[in-house]
Amino acid sequence: MVSYASDVEAVQAFTEKYSRLREEVGKVIVGQDEVLRNILITIFSRGHVLLVGVPGLAKTLMVTTIAKTLGLSYNRIQFTPDLMPSDIMGTDILDEHRNFKFVKGPIFSHIVLADEINRTPPKTQSALLEAMQERSVSVAGETRPLPEPFFVLATQNPIEQEGTYPLPEAQLDRFMFNIHLDYPAFDEEVNIVKGTIGGAMYEPEQVISVEEILYFQRLLQRIPVADNVYRYAVRLSVMTRPGTPSAHPWADRYLAWGAGPRASQNLIVAAKCHAVLAGKLSPDIEDVKAIAFLVMRHRMVKNYRAEAENVSMEAIVEELLKVRD
Repeated sequence: MVSYASDVEAVQAFTEKYSRLREEVGKVIVGQDEVLRNILITIFSRGHVLLVGVPGLAKTLMVTTIAKTLGLSYNRIQFTPDLMPSDIMGTDILDEHRNFKFVKGPIFSHIVLADEINRTPPKTQSALLEAMQERSVSVAGETRPLPEPFFVLATQNPIEQEGTYPLPEAQLDRFMFNIHLDYPAFDEEVNIVKGTIGGAMYEPEQVISVEEILYFQRLLQRIPVADNVYRYAVRLSVMTRPGTPSAHPWADRYLAWGAGPRASQNLIVAAKCHAVLAGKLSPDIEDVKAIAFLVMRHRMVKNYRAEAENVSMEAIVEELLKVRD
């Protein structure tokens, strides 16, 4: 049973555990500090991540390393055009006694890497959508809960788009963060090559228990938030909705569709974790701004004018953040 004398003491313990996690993961993953930080924020905030990056950037190694340091079970699902919902959730089979027996699929894991999620048809994507939202799956009329904590990290290749199925907006909205993974810096890549050619890789150690993860998730839910921070987060979302009285001029000009209420919720939830990791006991507007790009950029739909003028989602969010608090 995990317990602390006060929430202040628990926050201090959380920041210490986080530092140890970053240190342990850093023994395997060179660079990508910001990406690792944002993935850990999402896990402790009970969210999911969409990771956009070209092949070969150690996405799978990153997730397996994080799973080991967190002491969580891990499964990787390679999404392909012929993948079926039963391949993810599991299915009923007849055993040797001619009784139906449910065989769990790879979704029954603490951490699930959905590799190249946009390569499978919408029917199969919908199976993952239920798991992400309800943290349970329905098979043969029976609802089966998934283990806690439960975290989906989906990857998407931004270059090769042949044979892909665009993720529906409803599914994109279930991802707390959209993280872009870039190439490593020159010196970082030199260290990667040195550390992976001809030598045994470091085996990361477990730093935190499942009970502690669940405790810290509940702790973050209790973090107080000031009214002006709530209002700022909602205002950011409302400004993205074209054709409404509160729409930002850039939203009316460049967006076909804006962010919904789930964006406001995720801005607050993620800002809480960001604030705690910075040593604060309550988030402020700067914490909301710090994670705004990650929360907002996959929840808006650009119109033809934005495409024609080559206006990026990041540029649109940047304009929204210029509005005075």
